[in-house]
Amino acid sequence: MRAALLQMTSGIDPAANAATLVDAVHRAAGEGAAMLFTPEMSGLVDRDRARANRTVSAEADDPVLAAVRDAAARAGVWVHLGSLAVREGDRFANRGFVIDGTGAIRARYDKLHLFDVDLPTGESWRESATYRAGDAAVVVDTPVGRLGLSICYDLRFPDLYRALSDAGATVLTVPSAFTRPTGQAHWEPLLRARAIEAGAYVIAAAQTGQHEDGRMTHGHALVVDPWGEVLLDMGERAGLALVEIAPERVTEVRARVPALRHRRPIPPVLLA
Repeated sequence: MRAALLQMTSGIDPAANAATLVDAVHRAAGEGAAMLFTPEMSGLVDRDRARANRTVSAEADDPVLAAVRDAAARAGVWVHLGSLAVREGDRFANRGFVIDGTGAIRARYDKLHLFDVDLPTGESWRESATYRAGDAAVVVDTPVGRLGLSICYDLRFPDLYRALSDAGATVLTVPSAFTRPTGQAHWEPLLRARAIEAGAYVIAAAQTGQHEDGRMTHGHALVVDPWGEVLLDMGERAGLALVEIAPERVTEVRARVPALRHRRPIPPVLLA
């Protein structure tokens, strides 16, 4: 089964980002992909909250979502739209969408863990100042397997991926806009760990490079197989790449190391 990944340098203009996404949908279909995966914040990367507040729409009115749904229907290809900023009352949600080949939304996922950190470089991020956290983990059946959905900073919380694989996920998605410092240190090791722990594919589409709002993102969109082998690393260039997903590989690896069958509820921790 062929999947496509889009690595983007999204800017502050949703219309321009939508054009990039629509082009990628048609290119992915032309290359025989069953499904396209896009990064976190595919429709808008803008740390200027006042400016973003004038741009972000409710889901029903979001022009990027509408354009991708239309393109998916025209091309007959599934899309995991990694995430969009969508308005929820006086706050935003960081929401991912799984869209089928008719343009229908099959699943939604709101990012559970919000990125509130101060980095040694002086970068400071307070995602919770603008966004509200999600309240549910989500799996959905797709042509490439049962997807377990997550977004970026969720990657650091293995209990989420345990829950997703316990729910039958064979492919874990981690669309991201990782910062340069955290990406250089932790991106690949964490993705490989999640794949190995779950005996599942990990597909991680990424933002990359210098963005219009001044931020820098790490790039290196990755696909990792259930044994922890990196099948695709897109480096730092924006563009589209293809990878083959073999469902039988999940069965093979889980039979070789049956860790999922050996999972037990964690008992209370004793203070000795």
